[in-house]
Amino acid sequence: MERDEEPLAARPALEAEGLRFLHVTVGSLLATYGWYIVLGCILLYVAFQKLSTRLRAQRQRRLDQAAATVEPDVVVKRQEALAAARLKMQEELNAQVEKHKEKRRQLEEEKRRQKIEMWDSMQEGKSYKGNARKPPEEESPGPSASSIIPKRKSDRKPLRGGGYNPLSGEGGGACSWRPGRRGPSSGG
Repeated sequence: MERDEEPLAARPALEAEGLRFLHVTVGSLLATYGWYIVLGCILLYVAFQKLSTRLRAQRQRRLDQAAATVEPDVVVKRQEALAAARLKMQEELNAQVEKHKEKRRQLEEEKRRQKIEMWDSMQEGKSYKGNARKPPEEESPGPSASSIIPKRKSDRKPLRGGGYNPLSGEGGGACSWRPGRRGPSSGG
């Protein structure tokens, strides 16, 4: 029994010495390279997060592609709906074009009619400008064009003579500006 007790008593001393050695080694390692280890751990964490999101996105894309290839009837329905929408939009566009053509045809007919009226009035010797205008609209309760009296210009004397031109360089009086010399400045 004595033999069994000896290794037991010696074993805790060896464990304590091993723990002390481990503590000193790890402590000196952390003291020397601690910030580098912390920075490395942070970089590993960020890289792991980025890679995991990319892997998740790839996995999701693969699942979506697999789902799209599995259901061809959905693709056919989607294409039919797209074709129907295009056909409807084309019909609306054709209707708008027809309306536009009709409007343009009416405008051309109106212009042609006005030209004929103008020609007839010129043949009769009348002024064609008055006839070419559109017929007056229904009278509104506001003032009519005949009741407005045009204002006369006041007889003021002009500020400068009629021959004044600021770009000519003449008539400017004592003030004359000339540009400076081109070239390097003289001196020093």
